[in-house]
Amino acid sequence: MQQGYVCVHALLVVSLKVHLLCTALWFLSVNIIQYKELIGRHLLISVKTGKSISIPCLYDSQYVNNVKYLCEGYYWRYCSDAVKTNKPDPSGKYLISDDKRKKIFTVTINQLTNENTDYWCVVEIDGWSPFFYTFQIVKFSTPSLYVDHQKITGYIGENITVRCHHSISGQMKWCRLERNCVTGSSGSIDGTTVTAHMRDLNVFTVTMSGLKSENTGWYWCAKGDIQIPVYLTVTEKPITSKYCKLSTKLYSYMN
Repeated sequence: MQQGYVCVHALLVVSLKVHLLCTALWFLSVNIIQYKELIGRHLLISVKTGKSISIPCLYDSQYVNNVKYLCEGYYWRYCSDAVKTNKPDPSGKYLISDDKRKKIFTVTINQLTNENTDYWCVVEIDGWSPFFYTFQIVKFSTPSLYVDHQKITGYIGENITVRCHHSISGQMKWCRLERNCVTGSSGSIDGTTVTAHMRDLNVFTVTMSGLKSENTGWYWCAKGDIQIPVYLTVTEKPITSKYCKLSTKLYSYMN
């Protein structure tokens, strides 16, 4: 009778352990699925110390109204909040803006130091601890890839040229964020012609021709694993008045 009790007890213990194990595996599986859904891309960005950098962070449509923020630190568990969409940084070192229409929030880091190296773009999710959506590693040293201007303006129907300076090996490419890339001497992005050349030493020159308003957005100049984001704004070209210029000359002459 005692042996039967021990046997039944052992079976119950084993059954309980199997149940707990299955529950743990299910919980782990759920978290892995959520982890994969939320993880973004891994970026390596080279920026000169003392300068500023703006980085676009994508998110899915279900998180439009969630709080977004930038977390600083090598390990996710121990990173500290740098700036939030509902809590600006009073020092002005970190800036954040949220374009809910395009589902992109942009973080800007000013006056970079050698200590400013690792960041996470984060979306807060109700009912869970905050998970990261896009993981960024930003390395600040002598730039191995940089552009003359990170924010540029072009006019509808005209051309815009971007010069990507580089000192590393790897294939150069010009990409629209979450769209296609141009890797050769010519191609197109959103129906706009793109040409590229490397006739100048350590310079990848990209020209976009016949600009349209829908070309406005974030682009990447990339070589190997290093990337630098570029924001292009396309607008109507301002009209200058010849009458004003003539009037100014006439006024000057009469006086």
